[in-house]
Amino acid sequence: MGIFSRLADIVNSNLNALLDQAEDPKKLIRLIIQEMEETLVEVRSSSVRVIADKKEATRRLDRLSRESREWESKAKLALSKNREDLARAAISERGNIEEEIAVVGQEIVALEDHLHKLDSEVSQLQNKLDDAKAKQKALLLREKTVQSRYKVKSQLHSNKVDEAFNKFDAFERKLDEYEGHVESLDLGRKDLSSEIAGLETSDKIDEELERLKKELGSDKN
Repeated sequence: MGIFSRLADIVNSNLNALLDQAEDPKKLIRLIIQEMEETLVEVRSSSVRVIADKKEATRRLDRLSRESREWESKAKLALSKNREDLARAAISERGNIEEEIAVVGQEIVALEDHLHKLDSEVSQLQNKLDDAKAKQKALLLREKTVQSRYKVKSQLHSNKVDEAFNKFDAFERKLDEYEGHVESLDLGRKDLSSEIAGLETSDKIDEELERLKKELGSDKN
């Protein structure tokens, strides 16, 4: 037995509820679509048979209508020839045909009603099928997105990534050591320059001190 046993089950089904309850929504939606497509084929085949039956009934109705008119003409002919007995027989035959015409007319009405219902069911089923295919496409897209995200997350948490970052840290550490080595070469030179600059400053102070002394001596005299 399929997922859906009757067309009404499909039309009235809630796809979201079915998918929420499924252990494997992707597999379920595939089976649902398959069931819908098969049901749609069956309904269309049934419609073809009903249309053919209607066409045949319509042809039979046309034929009976012609026969009814012919028997009426025959009854009139019999009366014109003063053959009332033949006229009665013709009218009787026409009455039988009219009864059959009424039956065929009812058959055609029933077939038209059946076709109308089938058309409505096909329309509803097609809408359900389109909805199911849209959900299938969304599920496949979600699956693809999740797989891509999982792949990225796996790579970020893999040992290879950690090893790459460790190598980067080691390289950065080596650069720090090179920079420290270069800066260490300037350490002694910086001290020497400072000492020489200090000597120059001391000389200037001495000169300024001597100048002030001389000015004070001059003021005393």
